[in-house]
Amino acid sequence: MLIISESLRNEYPGGFIGAVVFKNAVNPEKSQPLQKKKEELETALRNQYGHLKRSDFATREPIKTYVDYYKGFKKTYHVLLQLESVVFKHKSLPNVSPLVEAMFMAELKNQYLTAGHDLDAIKLPIKVDVSQGNEHYTLLKGQEKKLIPGDMMMTDGNGIISSIIYGPDHETQIKKSTQHVIYVVYAPPGIKEKSLNDHLQDLCQYVLVISPDAVLELQQIHRI
Repeated sequence: MLIISESLRNEYPGGFIGAVVFKNAVNPEKSQPLQKKKEELETALRNQYGHLKRSDFATREPIKTYVDYYKGFKKTYHVLLQLESVVFKHKSLPNVSPLVEAMFMAELKNQYLTAGHDLDAIKLPIKVDVSQGNEHYTLLKGQEKKLIPGDMMMTDGNGIISSIIYGPDHETQIKKSTQHVIYVVYAPPGIKEKSLNDHLQDLCQYVLVISPDAVLELQQIHRI
């Protein structure tokens, strides 16, 4: 399902790509059990990090690894901004679709960059590669974007489905009708495999809160 390119291995040795696939999932308008878990997570994050200064976040792993990666492209790690918003501004996680919210929750809990896709919209296999800077794709909100050279990206048989800096594409996004879902995690060098596995476990648990009858089809970590 996932192919790691030689270019990626040469550029980012020691990194990982995590993947979770569920089939027979449901994506209801709202999940009350997940809403409860979401509120519990927000409280736990404020209790865990509320005593810190904003500057402290950037020195803690895995945030530091992502912050350093994003700095190389003169960008800010958006998961850090979301975590600060929940902890310091007491904002709630957004209400979108539950299968997307599960991803957001795992991201904030563990700070690992995760992308979700409707697997039925993907033409397999997925190739994890390094951008050259001449690639274009359509982002979630419909705008066309040209990639920055050297970014980690994923492509399928139809084109780019995500990159670290700009996120997932429009065409394969999780929809209300999604039943076959894949989550992929970009982990640049510096990330520990065990903690990445813990993140995947949390993500699986959140999906099963929404859709108890969903079948876990794949849970893997690929070393770059």
